[in-house]
Amino acid sequence: MNKPCVNLIKLSVGTENVDDLIAWQSSKRAQTADGQPRHITRMFPKRVDEILNGGSIYWVIKGVIQARQHILRLDEVIGGDGIRRCAIVLDPELIRTQTSLRRPFQGWRYLTPADAPADLPKGRESEEPLPVELNRALAEIGVL
Repeated sequence: MNKPCVNLIKLSVGTENVDDLIAWQSSKRAQTADGQPRHITRMFPKRVDEILNGGSIYWVIKGVIQARQHILRLDEVIGGDGIRRCAIVLDPELIRTQTSLRRPFQGWRYLTPADAPADLPKGRESEEPLPVELNRALAEIGVL
């Protein structure tokens, strides 16, 4: 019997676009000892097996899901304050997705594959996303 897969969704705070996220993840501060990009979060997911069964993290930038990355592993990290945290270790390849509006939220949330936006088709990865206002208006009338 196949195990189900689940994704995470997370706000990319302080980034203006996917290129900003790529630049941040290229910094040593955002990498593991083996050079993989990571995101450290306070809470450790309970659905580890489902996440590690092909899950990705979907990045919300400026109120819109714009990209995803495969999750390679979840490492325990103890901060300088002695608090246990989770390092979400990621594949360095960012895959641009069709845009999908999201309201602000704190931390991360689970995202089922059925609710996740599709990847952009090959050749469209470098397209700029629609302006947030236009994207929101199209979503409200049911076009997106």
